[in-house]
Amino acid sequence: MEIQVNNLHTFSLNHPKPPLFTTSPHHRPTTVKLHAVSGNGKQLIQSGTVVAILPKDAVKAINEDGYQLLDIRPEWEREKSRVSGSMHVPLFVQDMDNGPITLLKKWVHFGYIGAWTGQNFTMMNPDFVDQVEKMVPDKTTKVLIACGEGLRSMMATSKLHKNGYTNLGWLAGGFNRAVDEDFPEVEGPEKLQYATIGGASYYFLKVLILLQAVGKNN
Repeated sequence: MEIQVNNLHTFSLNHPKPPLFTTSPHHRPTTVKLHAVSGNGKQLIQSGTVVAILPKDAVKAINEDGYQLLDIRPEWEREKSRVSGSMHVPLFVQDMDNGPITLLKKWVHFGYIGAWTGQNFTMMNPDFVDQVEKMVPDKTTKVLIACGEGLRSMMATSKLHKNGYTNLGWLAGGFNRAVDEDFPEVEGPEKLQYATIGGASYYFLKVLILLQAVGKNN
């Protein structure tokens, strides 16, 4: 299911009312299409209750507006690349159940998704809210929630808003929409925008990057 998000209230340094985001890889984000996400999270952003913050504006929001960056990606994505000083509480964790039904689901997941993306079979982190509350006990704190593509972080904003957090931001489009200069202090062996890519698709990406570099040199 595809949901078009319009009329987002966005944080912008240069434009108090910026144009809508675009998902084109050759332009800065001005339009975000959301696939299969909760309507409540979308409504929070559309109403301005949760502020949509572009990747290019995130550092400014953190340094000047006082947002704390909360990375909710699973550990294996964060190990590849992470913003220095960011907090981390995963919204999804690896499902360690080895019962027959779960094992069957894992095999199906690997065959259809896991081998290509490198993503583990996951479950919702049952302690997500409790872990965030321990890390950020003051629920009036400005928290900018981020993931790879912006969908999981939208789910996280909904959960935290329901549990009393009143100053939430959403990294529009996620880290995948960032470019190198958006987050100058990054740790890990991979570029931030490639951290969600794994498995066979990672090597396919590397080949594409190599071919692009060769094309430019020629």
